[in-house]
Amino acid sequence: MHVFQTNGTSDRTARIPAQRSPSRDAAEAALVEHYPALVRLAHLILPPALGRHRRVLAAHALVQRSLAGRGGPHAGGGAAGGEDSAHDWIRERVVRGALRPPLAVSIGVALPRALGLRVFPRAGGTDELALDRALAAADPATRAALALTTFDGLAPPSVVALLRAVGVADPERASSGAERLAASCGPGTAGLLRGPEFDPCTVHLRPTDLLGRRRRVRFAALAGTLVLLGGSAVVALDGSPAPTPGPVVSTAPAGVAPVRVPAERWADTSRVDFTAWPARGDRAADRDLIRRAVAAWTGDSPRTARSEPPSLLYAGDVDGAKVVVLYTGRALVRYTEPAGGDTRPALVETRADDSDVTTAAAVVLARAGGRTRYLLAPWIAEAGVRDLRDPRSAARPLPVAADGVTDRVSDAAPPTGPGGCAGVPALQLRSSTRIVEDHAFLLVDLGGLSPVHLTWTSLPVPGDPARRPREAAGPLGLAAWSHSACSLPLLRDSGVRAVNRWEFAAQTLPERAGRALWICTRADTWEGRGRVDVTLELPGRAVPVTTVRDTAACGRFGQDVLAGAFWSAPHGTRYLLAAGSRRIVGVSADGAVEAGARGPVLAVRAATSAPFRLSGRLPDGSSLPGWTTRSARGSG
Repeated sequence: MHVFQTNGTSDRTARIPAQRSPSRDAAEAALVEHYPALVRLAHLILPPALGRHRRVLAAHALVQRSLAGRGGPHAGGGAAGGEDSAHDWIRERVVRGALRPPLAVSIGVALPRALGLRVFPRAGGTDELALDRALAAADPATRAALALTTFDGLAPPSVVALLRAVGVADPERASSGAERLAASCGPGTAGLLRGPEFDPCTVHLRPTDLLGRRRRVRFAALAGTLVLLGGSAVVALDGSPAPTPGPVVSTAPAGVAPVRVPAERWADTSRVDFTAWPARGDRAADRDLIRRAVAAWTGDSPRTARSEPPSLLYAGDVDGAKVVVLYTGRALVRYTEPAGGDTRPALVETRADDSDVTTAAAVVLARAGGRTRYLLAPWIAEAGVRDLRDPRSAARPLPVAADGVTDRVSDAAPPTGPGGCAGVPALQLRSSTRIVEDHAFLLVDLGGLSPVHLTWTSLPVPGDPARRPREAAGPLGLAAWSHSACSLPLLRDSGVRAVNRWEFAAQTLPERAGRALWICTRADTWEGRGRVDVTLELPGRAVPVTTVRDTAACGRFGQDVLAGAFWSAPHGTRYLLAAGSRRIVGVSADGAVEAGARGPVLAVRAATSAPFRLSGRLPDGSSLPGWTTRSARGSG
C-alpha cells in the first residue's frame, strides 16, 4: 500500500466538515491565511481542458468567490467556530466548486481579467511533465483526493468524508485511485505537486498575439465609431477579444515565434541533434500556418509552456495536408491540418530531449494506408529501406526530395502467426562525411514521431573488456537482428528511443543438440525507463524467457545478468538451462531443481518443471538473483 507524503500538517478533518457556516470575520481570516493553498487545491482539481491560462484564473476565481452565494458565512465578528472549522468550511466549498465549476467560471465570464496577457505556472522538467499528463488523464474526484492528501495532509478516511460531503458518488474509489496514481508516478509525487510547477500563485506572464490584438483594437475602434454614428455594431466590453469577421485566427504568444536555425549549422557544431535542423518545406514562409501550429502547442491547452521559443524544423504540404514540425528543446511537436477542412487539426507531441545524430535523424511526417513518409535530417547523405528479416538482401534506395521528405515506406506486414511476422521494414541511413566518416545505422518505425535506433552487442570474448553496443547496419548486426526482428512490433507506441540486442552468453546444449544463445533485448524510452526481454535462441526456434520493466539491467548500469529456463532435448529429456554474463563465476539453482556449476553456465536434468530459483556468484563474492520464466520481477 502506498503511503502518501504530507506537508507535516495534522489530520484535522477525521470528522465531516462543519455544517454550520462560520462568522464572516472568521471565514475571511481563514481565506486570507490559507489563500495560496486553497488556490493550489482548486487548480489541481479543475479540468485541464480549461487550458493553462483560464485554469489559473478559474482557481483564483473559485477561492475569491467561495464566501459569496447561498450558504455563505453569517454576519458577526470574532472567530466563531474557530479558525480550523472556518478553514474546513471554505475548503469544502472550494472542492465542491472545482469538481463542478459554475458555468460563469467555465466560460470565463467570472474570471479575473488579465488583458493582453497569458498567465501560467512555471514550466517543469520531465518528471513534472509526466505527472501533469497523468493528472490530466485522471478523473476530477481522484485529483481532488490526491490534492487533499498532499496539500492538507488528510488521511484517507477524512478524504472520503469530505468528498462524500461535497456529493462525490464513490469517494472510496476516488481515494483508492489517488493512491494508485501517486504510486504509479513515484515516491516524489507529493514534492512535485508542492513545487512551483503546480503553483497558480507563482506564474509567468506572456503577451497574447500582439499583431492580432492590434487588429482587434482597430476593429473595436471602428465598431465604436459606427455606434457613435448610429450603427448597430456590438463591441465586447468584458475584456475578451472582440469577434473578427472571417476565419478564426489562433492567438499564439508573440514571444513564442519559432526560431530558424541557419541552414549549415549541422555541419559546424558539436551538437548534432534536433537543435541543428534548419527550417525546411514549401510552407516555411507561411506565417499564418506556423502561427496556428505554435498556438495549438502553447495556447489554451494543458501542455507545459516554455520560456524560450521552439525551433521550426518543417512546414509544408504532405499528401494533401499541411504539416508543421517544431522542436521545443524537450519535445517534438507535429501539427497537421487535414485537406478539405472536414476534420480538426491534429497535434502530436513526444519526448526528444536526449537525441543525437541517430535518434534525431528522421521524423515521421505522415502515416496513411499502411505507409509512412519521413523527413530526414540535413546530415543524412544516403537513405535506403531494408527488411530486417532478410539480412542478405541489399537495402533498396529510398528517394528523398530536396527538402528532406522521403517517398512513402510500407509499414510492417501483419503477423504470420504466434511470434512470427512477414516483414519488418527499417530505414538504413548514412551520415554525411562532413560530420562523421563511414557511419551507417538502422531506424525502425515503432509508432512515435522519431523512428527507433537499433544497435547490437556481440558475444563477450574471455579476457577482453566488456563490449559496447555498435551499429547494426553491418553483416553481423543484420544477421543478429534477423532473429529478433519480429519482437519489435511488441514495442509499438511505448515511447521507445533505442533498442539494443545483447548476446550475453552462449551455451553448448546437452546431447549434442547444438548451440544456444542467450539474448537480452533492451528497449530504452525517452523518459529513461528500460524494458528488457530475455530470449533463449535455440537451433531453429527462439524461446521467450521473461520480460522485465523499469530496470537498468542489460544496459550500461546493469551489466550483470543471469537467466534460466527449461528445455527439452530432441529425445524428450527435460533440462534446466541457465547462463550468465561475463562476470558470473558460478551458478546455483534451488527449489524444484538443486544444482550448481562453476562458470557462467549450467545445464542439469530436471524431473519437474516446477518453479526454481537461480543465483549467480560474482568475483567479489556477492550474489546476483537470476531471472526465470516463473520469477520475472516486474514482468508483464
